[in-house]
Amino acid sequence: MLQGFPPITNKDTKTIILGSMPGKDSLTAGQYYAHGRNAFWPIMAEIYGASSTLSYAERLKVLLSNGIGIWDVIKSCRRKTSLDADIEETTIVVNDFKHFIGQHRQLQLICFNGAKGEQTFKRYVDIDLIPSSIAQVRLPSTSPANARMSFQHKLEVWREVLLNHK
Repeated sequence: MLQGFPPITNKDTKTIILGSMPGKDSLTAGQYYAHGRNAFWPIMAEIYGASSTLSYAERLKVLLSNGIGIWDVIKSCRRKTSLDADIEETTIVVNDFKHFIGQHRQLQLICFNGAKGEQTFKRYVDIDLIPSSIAQVRLPSTSPANARMSFQHKLEVWREVLLNHK
């Protein structure tokens, strides 16, 4: 069983970006979005200045100072590769969103980094736990597996959603 990471949040987190489950490179590095071709950090660099020239800890500080948190929907699962399609559905254990929402009452926006996170969230998380005041938006996956959309188009969509929900 693969184990995900704890959330990266603070008391000022207004937006949480939820992936599905960290890929192999991320799990090995112990960092969210560590795959060299994942567009997450380049997008965060363009929007918030969380440049790859900064250390991982510094990039996280930039996001947190802008009210952005990072987590995943899946706490643990079995998966042979880094692809979401290879997640063994019967092994999925989701994170404790009831506790999370209770601890983050200032939360205004849940962004799903791709379809799998959103689908898993809607399938396994009790939707009654999420106050209607918290918007939910699926963003284009930043995974290199999502090659049908250009980086520029992904950036435009991410920028539009993140900067207009402050």
